[in-house]
Amino acid sequence: MANTYTQLNVHVVFAVKGRENVLNEKFTIRLFEYLSGTLVKLQQYPLAVGGHKNHVHLFFELNPASSLADIMEKAKANSSKWINENKFVAGHFEWQRGYGGFSYSRSQRDGVIQYIMAQDKHHQRLTFKEEYMKMLANFEIKFEDQYLFEFF
Repeated sequence: MANTYTQLNVHVVFAVKGRENVLNEKFTIRLFEYLSGTLVKLQQYPLAVGGHKNHVHLFFELNPASSLADIMEKAKANSSKWINENKFVAGHFEWQRGYGGFSYSRSQRDGVIQYIMAQDKHHQRLTFKEEYMKMLANFEIKFEDQYLFEFF
């Protein structure tokens, strides 16, 4: 796209189906590397990939020729297939349907990156549900409880 200039910083959060705490130290670094590589293959520019036991955060510069929905469909499908093929978890692994997507300005990038990279420390204070509800509130996103992640 000639003469098209953008900087679209997108933070996406998605969870393990049933919110099971199956993302463990044995493979999460490899999972985050895999997801980062998937973003690159999809012509996105990864800024940070991290998460905690039951959810993942992706932060990347969105290529304007791409749809966020398409990126997330491929990233989640490919990574769940990869997890299952490598038998990183007992039984069949799936991500929950949906995701939260949030945009940030250039001046906010470093803070978001630091936040994502410190997920283990962050979740000593807040649960995933508290974290996610806070994001929705901060961005003034209206929602219906029935469409939120399965919080148990």
